[in-house]
Amino acid sequence: MKPLKVALLGCGVVGSQVIRLMHEQAGDLTARVGAPLELAGVAVRRLGRKRDIEVDPALLTTDAEALVARDDVDIVIEVIGGIEPARSLIVSALSRGKSVVTANKALLAEDGATLHEAARTGRGDLYFEASVAGAIPLLRPLRESLAGDHVKRVLGIVNGTTNYILDKMDSTGASFTDALEEAQTLGYAEADPTADVEGFDAAAKAAILAGLAFHSRVRAEEVHREGITDITATDVASAKAMGNVIKLLAICARSDDGRSFGVRVHPAMIPRSHPLAGVREAYNAVFVEAESAGQLMFYGKGAGGAPTASAVLGDLVAVGRNRLAGTRGPEESTYASLAVHPMGETVTRCHVALDVADKPGVLAQVAELFAKHDVSIQTVRQEGHGDDAQLVIVTHRATDAALSATMEGLRELDIVRAVASVMRVEGDE
Repeated sequence: MKPLKVALLGCGVVGSQVIRLMHEQAGDLTARVGAPLELAGVAVRRLGRKRDIEVDPALLTTDAEALVARDDVDIVIEVIGGIEPARSLIVSALSRGKSVVTANKALLAEDGATLHEAARTGRGDLYFEASVAGAIPLLRPLRESLAGDHVKRVLGIVNGTTNYILDKMDSTGASFTDALEEAQTLGYAEADPTADVEGFDAAAKAAILAGLAFHSRVRAEEVHREGITDITATDVASAKAMGNVIKLLAICARSDDGRSFGVRVHPAMIPRSHPLAGVREAYNAVFVEAESAGQLMFYGKGAGGAPTASAVLGDLVAVGRNRLAGTRGPEESTYASLAVHPMGETVTRCHVALDVADKPGVLAQVAELFAKHDVSIQTVRQEGHGDDAQLVIVTHRATDAALSATMEGLRELDIVRAVASVMRVEGDE
């Protein structure tokens, strides 16, 4: 049988595991695809660099453009990340009719339209299961299995680094700084953790999930994003006292009228009875709520070389089968063209901690301000006395704009010394 030749762009943590699996599972992959998969070349930045796996030197090249342009290459796997040169290389491959498997969430979220258009024009496949939640089969169910259903909401933990940090803060009482340092020591967090802890990584994944769920194009810049750097040990302890836990959540939800949807990433309190509350360490979990299928939960390792390579190989088998059959996988579905509504229109709940003066009438004034902005209070309790007096309030559901206006008004009250913390609350009221 004539082999399908594969060009690999990148030989880092993920790329090296792709090579390992292609070698170790060569026989099974041949049987599953219907033809052998042969590594045609591996594009790297530096030829002499020590790698996690031994690679035939004859396969290595620093000329990624030439590798992609080779007439004998059928499939290109991109795992170098970033925007450029990844975008140019993928477009080049697709425009030549090659199929592409990518794990590049940042590029898909920023300029997925260009990639999909190149795939459509060149008549090649563009598969990207590995771009969200590592080994967890999530995108294909949204893209194919639920294509006949009406997805209403996607809610989940899609960043392992932040989940590890928040889990350690919850289980040990550690500060954010100490938990981050532990995550870096164990290799869960990069030396520069900004993309993770500030929510950029999760926002890119949320954009991809929302686009698939709601058949509309979404860019990362349209995702409301908040990170976890301001979460304190006190916030975590307060959540625990209420029977809650804090998680960084990606939430994609269709509006009640079905004409728009919201996409947001931010920390939130959820009840410890919620299934997502039990997602520990660097694991990911995502809920998908569909009209007919109901609630579905996807759980597993969301990052790492081997888990991500597993998703890459799954896509590799799929595009290989398509090439042999002379067919293509599903194209981008944007027929709905729904608008992304602003965060201010999103309906949510809040947990608010206020440092207040310890004197009569404080609660009445605070309650009056909440009522002024049409935000009703679900629960309120006072903690401490004197200089340590604090009001802890949990609201009913209201628009984010109303909640924000309430917080601004609280900061102007003489009886409020400080708004100690504001945290959104997800889950049942």
